[in-house]
Amino acid sequence: MSKDLVLPHDHGQGNEKIIMEQLPKLSVIDAVSAAMKQLGDPTRLQIFWILCHVEECVINIAAAVDMSSPAISHHLRLLKSANLITSRREGKEVYYKAAETELAQSLHHIIEDVGRISCPEACNPIHK
Repeated sequence: MSKDLVLPHDHGQGNEKIIMEQLPKLSVIDAVSAAMKQLGDPTRLQIFWILCHVEECVINIAAAVDMSSPAISHHLRLLKSANLITSRREGKEVYYKAAETELAQSLHHIIEDVGRISCPEACNPIHK
């Protein structure tokens, strides 16, 4: 929406201009929407939560969530395409962790707040 837009129905509250001035850019809305779509899947949500706390390889993630490595790789590709996780290669092994972005950190905290989950004290969380 254009910030100069005049809404067709004036409710007399004067908030319309403030809303239009603060409306996020479409690129921001698209990024948040893509991330939330990926986290709408329970398996990806679980993987993302794990990767918010530890850097891990596909085989260990697969064992943690009781799925095959190819299935986990599929989920990791989708999380990576939404810029929620990053990867690094060390020899033949690829390690994944939550992206160090404001969006990924915010979603991590929202997941824990909504689910009333605490960061594991035993691990050194990537995002706290």
